[in-house]
Amino acid sequence: KEKFNNSIWLKNLGGVRCLSKQSSSLLADGQVDIKERRWYGIMEEKGQDFLVTFSLDSQEQLPQIIYKPKDFMGYLSFNNDYSKLVWIEWEYPYMPWDSSQLWLADINREGELENINLIAGNSSLDSNQISVFQPIWMNNGKLLVSEDSSSWWNLMITNDIVKDNKLISWKHLWPMKSETAMPQWIYGMSTTSVAGQKILSANCSNGRWKLNLLSEDGSGFEINQPFDDISGLNVQGSRAVAIVSNSKVGSGLLELDLTSFKWTHTPANKILISKDQISQPEDFWFKGYLGENTHGLFYSPTNPIYSIPPLLVKIHSGPTSMARSGLNLEIQFWTSRGWAVLDVNYGGSSGFGRKYRERLKYNWGKTDVCDCVFGAEALIQTGKADKNRIAIDGGSAGGFTALLSLCEADVFKVASCRYAVTDLIGMIKDTHRFESGYLEYLIGASEENFELYKDRSPLYKAEKINCPIVFFQGLQDKVVLPSQTERIASILTNKNN
Repeated sequence: KEKFNNSIWLKNLGGVRCLSKQSSSLLADGQVDIKERRWYGIMEEKGQDFLVTFSLDSQEQLPQIIYKPKDFMGYLSFNNDYSKLVWIEWEYPYMPWDSSQLWLADINREGELENINLIAGNSSLDSNQISVFQPIWMNNGKLLVSEDSSSWWNLMITNDIVKDNKLISWKHLWPMKSETAMPQWIYGMSTTSVAGQKILSANCSNGRWKLNLLSEDGSGFEINQPFDDISGLNVQGSRAVAIVSNSKVGSGLLELDLTSFKWTHTPANKILISKDQISQPEDFWFKGYLGENTHGLFYSPTNPIYSIPPLLVKIHSGPTSMARSGLNLEIQFWTSRGWAVLDVNYGGSSGFGRKYRERLKYNWGKTDVCDCVFGAEALIQTGKADKNRIAIDGGSAGGFTALLSLCEADVFKVASCRYAVTDLIGMIKDTHRFESGYLEYLIGASEENFELYKDRSPLYKAEKINCPIVFFQGLQDKVVLPSQTERIASILTNKNN
């Protein structure tokens, strides 16, 4: 970004050239039309997204704007002959995993869009919201996409080859209570890829991922491979690649032959501890907020020092993320020193269906806090944790939950917070464009719920915190500003002086 001044650069055998003029605009999510030699992508300029193109045969060009969505767009995908383009849009105040739409257009010889139509998802005005994820063209001209009208992100495919943009019907051939998608925080996320006439799909059930090979007749089977933390899936020919890990093997590149189903794994880093020293996660279900079944991954200490171990409760960020089952050396640091760890999939986490995610709607600071407190108490009651030595740790949204947990309960005796959200009122004014409406989902409309925003902000109830906290904060953070940490740290410091 800084080196190239947000420009698009093309590298070929003749060298490197800059396709775009230097600009303060942001360019991303690019796709190349090989047939007409054009780059298509998203430009963000002055708080608005645009679909733009650049010729591959010129340099230092101004962008050609060919489409303007109402708010946000991304996930561009061409069909095989580059005559059709699909993409995803979503509107303020929604996030793409709450409500989004799939759009389709023809591309003429000049690179312009024609016959633009909404073909999946729904209007932001509809009461029942649907999220769509990662549209893909099949080799036979049919279109594939994940959507969650069933309360689970499942794949659906068009009944026929896509010809007339207005006459599109869909079928759900592979219904399952598992997720074939994840919250779209960034461009380029991939859980599905076309493998000839078949579909390779990663599916998440209860926080663990599997690989399935699906056919258009509705059949499919799980591929036997040992990894249950999967992302970045892609297929070329008969070979698939993905970023994978499991509870004993660190993250690395999976290469899978789809003919023989033989695989290799190349870890990104060498793991210096033996597998018998690694604590294995156990699925731990407990009654959380409003008595709802809530999930966590529990790690027993591998080096028991205490008759009843101290416990670290970890809170993921997002807050739509999830406690992942892949090898986490930070967790292993604690378990190797006699600690137990609970990695909580509090209500709002992904990987458990839409209803589980929507437990956090209007309840951020309640559902998540209760789930973390009740999870710790459940382990204390079963004798797996020492009630006098319970710690909590979280970053960003997880830091927010950690701080509120200290305000609302006395179960935690010490805390670690990384770039924690502390002031929801301040966040309304300071947050970036992508998340600018997110708090309306998590808390409610700010004008009507001002006192609720204040009540859910750790900053305004810091006097209730009575345990040591260590704070970590990046001074260049543009999402959670340093002032969020500085203010609450100052209040706590003055309180204890």
